[in-house]
Amino acid sequence: MEIYVRSGDSFWFYSRLFNIPLELIIQSNPTLSSSQLQIGQSVQIPGYVTQSYQIRPADSLWKIAVSHQTTVDAILRVNPGIQSANLQVGQTIVVPVRITDLVLSDPADYTYEKMIEDINLLLTIYPFIRRNIIGNSVLGKDLVELQIGIGNKQVHVNGSFHANEWITTPVIMRFLNQYALSLTNNQPIRGLNMMPYFMQTFLSAVPMVNPDGVDLVIEGATAAGDFQNDVLMINNNDPDFSDWKANIRGVDLNNQYPANWEIEAERKPTSPAPRDFPGYAPLTEPESIAIAELTGNRNFQRANALHTQGEVIFWGYQGLEPPESEIIANEYARVSGYEPVRFVDSHAGFKDWFILVYRRPGFTIELGTGINPLPISQFNEIYEETLGIMLANLYM
Repeated sequence: MEIYVRSGDSFWFYSRLFNIPLELIIQSNPTLSSSQLQIGQSVQIPGYVTQSYQIRPADSLWKIAVSHQTTVDAILRVNPGIQSANLQVGQTIVVPVRITDLVLSDPADYTYEKMIEDINLLLTIYPFIRRNIIGNSVLGKDLVELQIGIGNKQVHVNGSFHANEWITTPVIMRFLNQYALSLTNNQPIRGLNMMPYFMQTFLSAVPMVNPDGVDLVIEGATAAGDFQNDVLMINNNDPDFSDWKANIRGVDLNNQYPANWEIEAERKPTSPAPRDFPGYAPLTEPESIAIAELTGNRNFQRANALHTQGEVIFWGYQGLEPPESEIIANEYARVSGYEPVRFVDSHAGFKDWFILVYRRPGFTIELGTGINPLPISQFNEIYEETLGIMLANLYM
């Protein structure tokens, strides 16, 4: 919500006026200094929107404030120049409205376009969430990283490496919504006050690594653009792409990493396929390259790749994982009910590469059970299981 500075205002004053933690206001206005605010300047207040109101006979700002559970001071700051004595019947003003519920409510058929609309909505209401474009897909879609928190501990989470595992994307988006809602309303999540974790942990999330593939699974071949004939040929002219895991070029993005890539190349498809083809060399695809470059440019102490299905937490790679990986995996298991598994006969995945190169805890977490793509009817159950893992990433 945009407000306008009046004489004597400060971020501290706004924090008290709107009952929002001071640090969230600071982070929502990264180019402003509280000590140098100018009268009439606009400031972003997180956790609020404005609602139009038409002045009625006998209205006053005090009456309007009481009826909308806000204050006269708050109304004055979203309506520059207004005065209670000069209200005119029929005049339209705006009043601040606190957001007290989740704003992202529909996880079904979660296309790239739907995700972008939800991201824009979250950033409008919660401008302390930052957006960073880390690259582009084969079809030119922006690969979006969302950042929340300012601490030194950096944790990374990603979803939808595999196209038909797209339910992992709204899981991440729902968590970001719940986290931001908790921060702005001082509402604990599972008994945890979230503000200390905002201060100590920097959470990086790439909700949709493979947007072209996700749209192909949900919308069909027309979503492939210039690759429509190619994907149909790869899919044996079957218009049903529900088994498709790869990117739009038929490369499995989670078989693209230089962690014994050659082993996977020898035993997996040797040409583009709906799943498992590791490419003609490691890190040839823009989506897998973007995640690798993001990781190389940061200092992630931990990384989670969310997949489906199996309710399993894979946490080891050739014994190269640090000792704390087992401790973290056991906590994930405790809060989710999933089974921790140290080793699996698989290579060239993001988790494998992260452990191999950085010797830090990396996890592939298989959400839910059934056949991919998992039915959206499982979403609420999957989210509640994953919520414990997401929270553990903040407090561990």
